[in-house]
Amino acid sequence: MKIVGFETLHCDAGWRNFSFLKVTLDNGVVGWSEYQEGFGSPGVTTAIESLRQIVMGQDPRRIEAIYWDLYAATRPAAGGIAGEALGAIENALLDAKAKLYGVPVCDLLGGAIRDRLQLYWSHCGTWRVNWAEVHELPPVTSLDDVRALGREVRESGFGALKTNIFLFDREPISYAPGFNRPAGRPELNVDRGVIRGLIDELSAFRDGAGPEVEILLDLNFNFRTEGYLRLVEALAPLDLFWIELDTYNPEALALIRSRSTTTISSGETLFGIREFRPFFDRQAMDVAIIDAVWNGVWQSMKIANLAEAHEINVAPHNFYGHLSTMMNAHFVAAIPNFRIMEIDIDQVPWRDDLFTHVPQIEQGHLLLPDRPGWGTEPDERALEAHPARAANLNTSHFKSQD
Repeated sequence: MKIVGFETLHCDAGWRNFSFLKVTLDNGVVGWSEYQEGFGSPGVTTAIESLRQIVMGQDPRRIEAIYWDLYAATRPAAGGIAGEALGAIENALLDAKAKLYGVPVCDLLGGAIRDRLQLYWSHCGTWRVNWAEVHELPPVTSLDDVRALGREVRESGFGALKTNIFLFDREPISYAPGFNRPAGRPELNVDRGVIRGLIDELSAFRDGAGPEVEILLDLNFNFRTEGYLRLVEALAPLDLFWIELDTYNPEALALIRSRSTTTISSGETLFGIREFRPFFDRQAMDVAIIDAVWNGVWQSMKIANLAEAHEINVAPHNFYGHLSTMMNAHFVAAIPNFRIMEIDIDQVPWRDDLFTHVPQIEQGHLLLPDRPGWGTEPDERALEAHPARAANLNTSHFKSQD
């Protein structure tokens, strides 16, 4: 048995494109994975395709051996774009292997511990501030709109939402200087206006969502240690579910966590055990956010096992398409230290049309599919009906407000 086909496919997803890897075996079985170039990762497709010759002709069941062949070929520049390419290939091979055996992928990971996964509505309001017209959604332009969105989350049955920073003092913006939005602020300082605006936004979400819906905040890479310290202190009275932030300095994150009375989550841009381990050794985070699209689900299992040994829970990074959601569902269904799962509800209206099956959600929980493989795959005719546009390969998930 060997791999005889290796192809990347893309389609329009509004402000970005959805991207997929299709691996075909000589018996006709096809394995799929989803990856993403629009989250600071331009060039992943080129990296994937450059590794094609290492994969072609291999036995698809030898996933670990193939991974290490690929790692050896990219070792001098491990992680980053190369790491994402390895993750995409690994995930497609997992799908193919599970289909060969007629089992869901989680069975290859030791079997499911749970078949219902608590979700949080991610980027709640973010796309409505930035891309309402593209997504055909009501725009968020005021705190009243934030309150209404909080009510929508509650009435939809979700028990948790995660948002970013919105400011309404002039025109509504998603404030994200870490992604150069607004431009020209590489110092990443926090000021009183940002703190006041953020408190107003989170209070409006609480007014709309009510007392039972959990509120999560993602600060991304938008501040330095000084700013994060000011924010965790200022936001402590709001009793948030967690504050999520990104830094590549484990000592800095450990300091922030030591000063915070709110749960700290982090790690969505880290690769492999080697990059997570310094953060785990310093107990720098309460919840490790693992991107299984970037790392590959099999490698992500290893990271989750290391997190468990450090008494750290895991949440998947998942704001992509439905295939990614299924991939992440199989991952976290098979680990003991699962906390909560991210999902984007606001997307382009044709997203459901792109896949053979869509996630089944009941009262804010995802029901784990039991179909072979990931439980869904792209519909190639639907992808062709929404061709990718080069202009959508945006390196930031925040619209320019300059």
